[in-house]
Amino acid sequence: MQESDLSFFSVVLLWSAMAVYALAFIAFAMDLARRSADAGRVRAGEPELVTASAAGTASAAGTASAVGGVARPPRAARRGNTGPEVTASLSPSLRVGVVLTVLGFLLHLGATVLRGVDAERVPWANMYEFAMTGTLMIVLVFLVVLTRSDLRFLGTFVIGLVLVLLGASAVNFYVEVVPLPPALQSAWLIIHVFVATLGTAFFALGFALSALQLVQDRRERSDKPVGEQWLKFLATLPGSERLENLAYRVNIIGFILWTFTLIAGAIWAEKAWGRYWGWDTKEVWTFIIWVLYAGYIHARATKGWRGTRSAWLAIVGFIAVIFNFTIVNMFFDGLHSYSGL
Repeated sequence: MQESDLSFFSVVLLWSAMAVYALAFIAFAMDLARRSADAGRVRAGEPELVTASAAGTASAAGTASAVGGVARPPRAARRGNTGPEVTASLSPSLRVGVVLTVLGFLLHLGATVLRGVDAERVPWANMYEFAMTGTLMIVLVFLVVLTRSDLRFLGTFVIGLVLVLLGASAVNFYVEVVPLPPALQSAWLIIHVFVATLGTAFFALGFALSALQLVQDRRERSDKPVGEQWLKFLATLPGSERLENLAYRVNIIGFILWTFTLIAGAIWAEKAWGRYWGWDTKEVWTFIIWVLYAGYIHARATKGWRGTRSAWLAIVGFIAVIFNFTIVNMFFDGLHSYSGL
């Protein structure tokens, strides 16, 4: 099979994966719509649904208070695991969404592997390939985490983010396969960049959890009953404290991987250019990202900075990751200018 054939089939598989991801996004969105409908039943005078854990918290705190004629647990209970997660786990649309995500991942993996076979190297030497591999890692991390914790409610946010990043990269960053520059012809390309993509994947999941945490925290602070709230499905999701704990766990893993990325990059720089640090734009932004997440971890460990403040730090950190991948690669000259554009 000719090289052009491999490139063609890689692109076909990638666009097929995006089509399947789009269907998965719709399935996850349908689940959120169903959750909103379930939560909206309080308009008819039904009590707000809670999980067993939230109900236990409410019982310990006392009798649920009534707001606007609707029975609701105290705010302390609403900050725990709220929502009918047992009912949500039986949602057909959730199951379809996960199955479609797995199918899309397999197509995505096939596209990435074919790109690597075509190039006869690892498929992450330019922006298009890094985006292809990076979004693949985001989906992989999401699916692996699902085996440990039921975060299927994040499907809309995670798959939506993957679709945006992958679609923008396929349209704007695509380049033909070209030989590696001398500086990239190193085993550190495999280690350094792969760990960076994996760290980015964990940061992306942490970003989704932190963004949802902020919205959930605002809902919990509202005195409106569920039936009068805008995003009613939030009442069926884990509380802001639970979301914060989940975000902290995945961001910790991402931070460890990013620390290795920073160290490995310095070692590779010494091998390639004869110095560990040269204040190159890419090096500086990699360090800025590390500082932001180090600040997030410190803030999370400091009681006064928990909650929305730490969540905002995690969000700013991921924005810096995206800035580093896009703006720095495209508009800043330096030794790391390997966008291929």
